[in-house]
Amino acid sequence: MKALIDGITGQDGSYLAEFLLEKGYEVHGIIRRSSSFNTDRVDHIFKDIKLYYGDLSDGLNIYSLINSIKPDEYYHLGAQSHVRVSFDIPVYTADVSGTGTMRVLEAIRQVNKDIKFYNAGSSEMFGKVKETPQNEDTPFHPRSPYACAKCYSYWITRNYREGYGMFTCNGILFNHESPRRGGTFVTKKITDYVKGLWKGEEKGKLYLGNLEAKRDWGYAKDYVEAMWLMLQQKTPDDYVIATGETHTVKEFLEEAFSFIGKDWKEYVEFDEKYYRPAEVDILLGDATKARKQLGWEPKVRFKELVEIMLTRES
Repeated sequence: MKALIDGITGQDGSYLAEFLLEKGYEVHGIIRRSSSFNTDRVDHIFKDIKLYYGDLSDGLNIYSLINSIKPDEYYHLGAQSHVRVSFDIPVYTADVSGTGTMRVLEAIRQVNKDIKFYNAGSSEMFGKVKETPQNEDTPFHPRSPYACAKCYSYWITRNYREGYGMFTCNGILFNHESPRRGGTFVTKKITDYVKGLWKGEEKGKLYLGNLEAKRDWGYAKDYVEAMWLMLQQKTPDDYVIATGETHTVKEFLEEAFSFIGKDWKEYVEFDEKYYRPAEVDILLGDATKARKQLGWEPKVRFKELVEIMLTRES
């Protein structure tokens, strides 16, 4: 089996590449050109994968890569994925995180409609939630340019499935973290700061935004297995992937700081610049469908997740 992953150098892409290699796949990945090396997360498997320069804003390039590689499965993970930043660069976010999905789907349709396609959806699509917990039938109410782009990405994926009979799946993944999480995301900001204190480093204040936001946090390494399982089914479908537990940012702080025996209140300050123009107050996923149809369940829960992020390098 041959897999092509865009976003392979990200948190999810690197774990997925490892997972597929263990399954015996030939793994190919698309990376963006940068003036600095950005392959840290896949350096340890560099000799086992094949990488190509590409960009989701360039449809011709995507078509050419799919046509030359001819994968059996395509995992679409690449995006401008930072919610707060999407308010600062909304047009770019819409182009890459939204229209980029259509460029990939259209390339697959033209090259070979039998290529199985996974699209990385997001719990942020639920936004101002209509019900709690959220499942596959919960209406979307996006509250950021990122979430709006992901809604387009979700619906165009379904459209190609229903319109052309293609094997396309949406994974509606709730927040999933790991030691490979990008440093600007709140969980990684917290755990990096706490690890520094643990090592005795001199630290200034840790500046954060809304501490009352509630999220369903899982372990990224668990979640990539769900991506693969979706493409192994007889028929394509959409699935919520979540732990079914919700915790506030404040709870994450408490858990992380208590691990080293310190009080977070002595170190954390609030900064309004980290608040979003439109906030998402609570996200809590119901992964019953994934459990019943995919046989998937999260292995790592909240407390262990925080410990993993504090004690492991990757």
